[in-house]
Amino acid sequence: MSVAHVVLTVVTALWVGFSGVSLARRAEFVTQPLVEYGVPRSWWAWLALAKLAGAAGLLVGLAVPAIGVAAAVALILYFLGAVLTTLRVRSYKTMPFPLLYLAPVAVTLGLGLAG
Repeated sequence: MSVAHVVLTVVTALWVGFSGVSLARRAEFVTQPLVEYGVPRSWWAWLALAKLAGAAGLLVGLAVPAIGVAAAVALILYFLGAVLTTLRVRSYKTMPFPLLYLAPVAVTLGLGLAG
């Protein structure tokens, strides 16, 4: 396991965790787009939990690589779903935001598989 992989994993987990906490706390910059996309409020806690579990899984993956791989794959699917949601509602101005989470998770997965 390289130093780059460890650093990127920790930074990515903090980044995704920040997003999960922001959603759990109902931060307007996270919830306003969800309202515009038509995502039911009843899903928000589950979406926040998925992000937080994924972030934790990335960190656990430093000790148990299979968990890190599973967490990264799950987060990639999560953020691909977010990209598809923005496409569905034609919110092209907000499409970069899920990509800002997807990219580091994908690179983290790649480094984990390469190491």
